[in-house]
Amino acid sequence: MRVFRGIEELEGAVGTHLGYSEWHTITQEQIDAFAESTGDHQWIHTDPVRAAEGPFGTTVAHGYLTLSLVPMLLGQIFTVEGFRAAVNYGANRLRFPAPAPAGSRVRAGAELVSVTAGSGGWQLVHRVTIERDRGGKPACVVETVSVVTP
Repeated sequence: MRVFRGIEELEGAVGTHLGYSEWHTITQEQIDAFAESTGDHQWIHTDPVRAAEGPFGTTVAHGYLTLSLVPMLLGQIFTVEGFRAAVNYGANRLRFPAPAPAGSRVRAGAELVSVTAGSGGWQLVHRVTIERDRGGKPACVVETVSVVTP
C-alpha cells in the first residue's frame, strides 16, 4: 500500500505504476445482487443454465459491475493523506476488452497519469487495468478522474 502525503508526493509519482490490488473473486451471488440493484437481468449474467450454452460457457459479470470494483481495488493500492476530501469526478476512457466469468479472480493495477491544479483542488487521473487471473485481455481498462481538495 502506497501512502501519498501531500500534492508534492503525488506530482512526483506521475507516470509511475503504483502497484496491484489483492485478487478478488467475482461470485454469482455478487453478479445477481448487481443485476437486482441495476435492473439488468440479462441471461448472460443471471441464468447459469442458459449461459452454459452461450458464447462464454458460463455467466459473466456485467461490465459495470467490474467497473464498480475500481474504488475497492484502488483502496488496496494507495491512499492519499493531507487533504480535506477526495471525490470521484468521472472517467475519461472506459473499455471492457474481455468478460469476467462468474468465479473468476480479478485484480487492479494502477498508474498515476496526471496531477493538474484546478480552482477547487487537484485533479488526479489514474489508468486502472482490471486483470483476470488466467491472463489474456483485461476485463476493464479505465482512466478514472478524482479531485482532492486542500
